[in-house]
Amino acid sequence: MGVRTVITGGPGTGKTALILELERQGYFCFHEIIREMTLEAKQEETQALVNPLAFVKDPLSFNRMLLQERIKQFEEAGQLQVSPLFYDRGIPDVLAYMDYFNQGYDVEFTEPCRRLRYDLVVLLPPWEAIYRQDNERLERFEEACEIHESLEAVYRKFGYQVEALNPGTIEERVTKLLEVLVRYEEQNSTGGS
Repeated sequence: MGVRTVITGGPGTGKTALILELERQGYFCFHEIIREMTLEAKQEETQALVNPLAFVKDPLSFNRMLLQERIKQFEEAGQLQVSPLFYDRGIPDVLAYMDYFNQGYDVEFTEPCRRLRYDLVVLLPPWEAIYRQDNERLERFEEACEIHESLEAVYRKFGYQVEALNPGTIEERVTKLLEVLVRYEEQNSTGGS
């Protein structure tokens, strides 16, 4: 089983570009699924640019579907014989967004976060210079900053050490990410410190 690395952050921080570059370099990556789900939800309900949950009749069901898809990615990775594995967002991201939008949840959502554990969590901070709204990225930059804080808080709540991956060129970010991964592997092959 490979090292599971989540790449997370608020909207518009460069996660997808990083994932695509890692994939281009031959790494196995699971892609974000919320953009497709948001597009599908918007086809059902057309409204002004707001939270994607405004496009669905039942936000809890939408989040439940998102949670199940992220769990499916996690379980699928267990069948793969590749290392490392990269995820564009992880299971706790669902709770971070629910927290941000003041939506309640119970053990159905928290239990998978406790049970299904990633090895590394890499958080991309808000980066105003590259931030753009589009048909699936609906938040203003200020909201993206608040979501960033919610993501960091949720991952820390579940006991993760969160590694920041600061703004830079895609090449610089890939290099830094792979350095973090090598450091993790070295610490865990020698028992850590």
